[in-house]
Amino acid sequence: MSLGVVMLVHTAFNRAEQVARHWANAGCPVVIHVDKAVDRRRFREFQSALSDLDHVKFSKRYRCEWGTWGIVAASQSASEQLLRDFSDVRHVYLASGSCLPLRPVEELVDYLAARPRVDFIESATITDVPWTVGGLDEERFTMHFPFSWRQQRYLFDKFVELQRTLGLKRRIPNGLRPHMGSQWWCLTRQTLTAILQDPERSTYDRYFRKVWIPDESYYQTLARLYSTELESRSLTLSKFDFQGKPHIFYDDHLQLLRRSDCFVARKIWPHADMLYRFFLTDKAGAMKRTEPNPGKIDRIFAKAVERRTRGRTGLYMHSRFPNTDWENGATASPYSMFQGFSELFEDFEPWLARTTGTRVHGHLFGPERVEFADGERVVQGGLSDSTAIRDANPWAFLTNLVWNTRGERQCFQFGPRDLQDALWRIARDPNAQISVISGAWAVNLFKSNMDFAQIRAEAARLQKIEAKSLDIYHSPHAKARIRIWSMAEFIETPMEHLQAIADEIGFRSPRRVAEAPTMVDLTGFGQFLQNLKNQGMHPYLMGDFPVEVRRHNRDKLPPKPYLIK
Repeated sequence: MSLGVVMLVHTAFNRAEQVARHWANAGCPVVIHVDKAVDRRRFREFQSALSDLDHVKFSKRYRCEWGTWGIVAASQSASEQLLRDFSDVRHVYLASGSCLPLRPVEELVDYLAARPRVDFIESATITDVPWTVGGLDEERFTMHFPFSWRQQRYLFDKFVELQRTLGLKRRIPNGLRPHMGSQWWCLTRQTLTAILQDPERSTYDRYFRKVWIPDESYYQTLARLYSTELESRSLTLSKFDFQGKPHIFYDDHLQLLRRSDCFVARKIWPHADMLYRFFLTDKAGAMKRTEPNPGKIDRIFAKAVERRTRGRTGLYMHSRFPNTDWENGATASPYSMFQGFSELFEDFEPWLARTTGTRVHGHLFGPERVEFADGERVVQGGLSDSTAIRDANPWAFLTNLVWNTRGERQCFQFGPRDLQDALWRIARDPNAQISVISGAWAVNLFKSNMDFAQIRAEAARLQKIEAKSLDIYHSPHAKARIRIWSMAEFIETPMEHLQAIADEIGFRSPRRVAEAPTMVDLTGFGQFLQNLKNQGMHPYLMGDFPVEVRRHNRDKLPPKPYLIK
């Protein structure tokens, strides 16, 4: 048989045994390396389970920690034994215990027999490698790495930082130009023998022993010295996510794996019974003889990475929620927030619902309760009117509401009495439409029956809060569509402003808005503001609101038919 297999195994021994039998039954000799971290009893059980196969042997064991030299040493030892014990092997295929042949072994043998001098190993120069994750490209070849990245991460990072500060660099052996690529290769006997029997091997081994993740660069670099015909690609389908971690294939990836036309795939979930049953026993369902083309499924993986990192607009998910500014749009759809309207108009909420066809809530961030539309206690998504739940994360509460009701525009009231924690996020949300009548909060104080000293203190508090909110709205970082009127400015031409609001929400009609909400009776409001001034509290957010006009002069004012009182 012209094909031999080196298997690196450290877990899922039942699956490794199943795959090793598959290779051996097809006539391929197999040399297995078992991680030295595996206890002796488990190793002996595994060794005994395969003792009936003459073409399956076990090599000297090394401890194979990720990113360290042990993985290269294990592949060297197993390859040397394979080449020594099986003289008819012409290609050596490196695989892991979690690799799964996707096509009949005979097809792979025929494919390699037709290309007797071709080495299949991904090998790219440092400048051409786009997939390195972790910030170390050229530096992995010029620095020392005495500490484990996984077990001693703090020391690893600090030592890298120290070498950068001091400008320490290792010398790359003469004649070597570092290359990188997938650790899963298929090399010809000629190339692999040249690597393992190189007179300078001790020098190269000593150098690569301190390279970070040498299994992705040792053979990839040395194969360039000896290969007469190298194809820079792996015959093993191996996909990685945006963090550099390998994708795991499950039973529901069956059709995806078939589409790849690859000979072998990793990393297969040990409990993917359907995959192992289908690819190892069902020759009738084998893929057609064609050139391996993992690029056919790259688009699917690219979409998977995008979905994981960006998600769906307005949906906060576990893969990106802890990461600041990873949101793919702050909210799922447009919504409107009204500040001061429910104070100035008696029936603003039902009027807006009739006029625009939207769902209009009260004060969602009110201090007593969440005022859902129509007095509902629970809305879509199981959101309740509990202030304790809302206040735990006000912004998440709003994004949940918008997500759960997408397809129906949400409108709600806001004011200086409400919880202000989410205001900055709302102002930065491009989906938000904010309409503000500044100073309208004073209407409720005007209609209240409190002592004037209490009114004065409360007015000062509310004005201070609203002034801060206006500063947020005027921030250059605000991305919402924001309209701000003083109260005096708004009541001059209310219909014009209400029409603009309705149009922006999406209200379209051949006729303009003819019905207006009922404005509260403001008789005496001007004098009320003047009294606040007289008491030393200056209510400036209402604009230039005049003191009440005398009755005999007010009777001569022209009527304003667009106001319904």
